[in-house]
Amino acid sequence: MVTTNTLAELDADVARCRRCPRLVQWREQVAATKRAAFADETYWGRPVPGFGPPGASLAIVGLAPAAHGGNRTGRMFTGDRSGDVLFQALYDVGLASQPRSTRPGDGLELRGTRITAPVHCAPPANKPTPAERDECRPWLVREFELLRPTLRAVVVLGAFGWQALLPVIARVRPLPKPLPRFGHGTRVPLPGEPPLTLFGCYHVSQQNTFTGRLTPAMLRDVLALAAREAGLI
Repeated sequence: MVTTNTLAELDADVARCRRCPRLVQWREQVAATKRAAFADETYWGRPVPGFGPPGASLAIVGLAPAAHGGNRTGRMFTGDRSGDVLFQALYDVGLASQPRSTRPGDGLELRGTRITAPVHCAPPANKPTPAERDECRPWLVREFELLRPTLRAVVVLGAFGWQALLPVIARVRPLPKPLPRFGHGTRVPLPGEPPLTLFGCYHVSQQNTFTGRLTPAMLRDVLALAAREAGLI
């Protein structure tokens, strides 16, 4: 159980986590060997906490940090092509102050929006194990507990994030039966108070964006719907 009282404390604790030996070994190996294009940079090489203001009314839930993206920069979806797509769309719908996220301290601010993930360490081949997902779950549970008073909408990027999030939601409020299934464009109002709605969206992976399975317009549409639900636009 995680009992931190603020998101800032939670983020600091997440960044110190060493619970999963395989993930610790991989994230640190990547940080030491680096990619040639980033050879002169100092990698973050630690768990990547959530990003966004306290009191957010919209949450975006991904999968895990990328080895040479979030694991390099220390910020979710920052420093890789998937993040480029996401932040451009957030900017387009009025949820980000600029269209690119390159590193902490680059001036980017999110408006009423927090970005997080069910797994906070970069996994080999972008595939965390079920055990690693479950070991990381208490962080996400506490994050959603802290966000509960203000959170009104959640955009889940991909089926992995959807399946990982449902047990988290169940810890803080009832879930409908049968359990909602993931699909792009899915909208699920949840029972309980305060109001909370889940939105499904294909992940912003290069596999999806390069093939056209997820287009910028499709992403903007889902984000705009969720932002309206959250009272942000």
